[in-house]
Amino acid sequence: MFRYGLIIAGATFVLDQLVKAFILYGLEFIKGLSGLPVPPIEITPFFNVVMVWNHGISYGLFQASSEFERWILVVFSLGVTGLLVWWLRGIRDLRMAQAVGLIVGGAVGNVIDRIAYGAVADFFHLHAFGYSWYVFNVADTAIVVGVVLMAADLLLGEWRGRSRDATEDQT
Repeated sequence: MFRYGLIIAGATFVLDQLVKAFILYGLEFIKGLSGLPVPPIEITPFFNVVMVWNHGISYGLFQASSEFERWILVVFSLGVTGLLVWWLRGIRDLRMAQAVGLIVGGAVGNVIDRIAYGAVADFFHLHAFGYSWYVFNVADTAIVVGVVLMAADLLLGEWRGRSRDATEDQT
């Protein structure tokens, strides 16, 4: 499963970086890094492509306002990613390998942004009925999907274990 998880991580990373390169350089959203205005692109009435530089982590938490804080986030992210790769080596379940692979690939994609640009490039903005969701990228999506898969696997495993225990108690 280790190799499979690394393939998922690699594919996630490559997809994230390709989408970011297209939006930053193909659509010239990179201008936003220097403070120039970048008008949003309306794709549908509920989905826009916008330019947001996230100096924090998920949902804009822990904003890094200095170079020192930026590098703390880089080191922390790489440390967590290293632990996840180490954990992946012992995983024997396909769904858990997929989950960890998605999280690792997304984390590395965002770390690359933080190193290269000083912040994570976020673009996708969902909004409807007066509600605006946070702005995110492919890496963020992979991390969220990975965490949801991991939680589902853990919860289903617990549920299966309890079902099995209950069945064995009845016999």
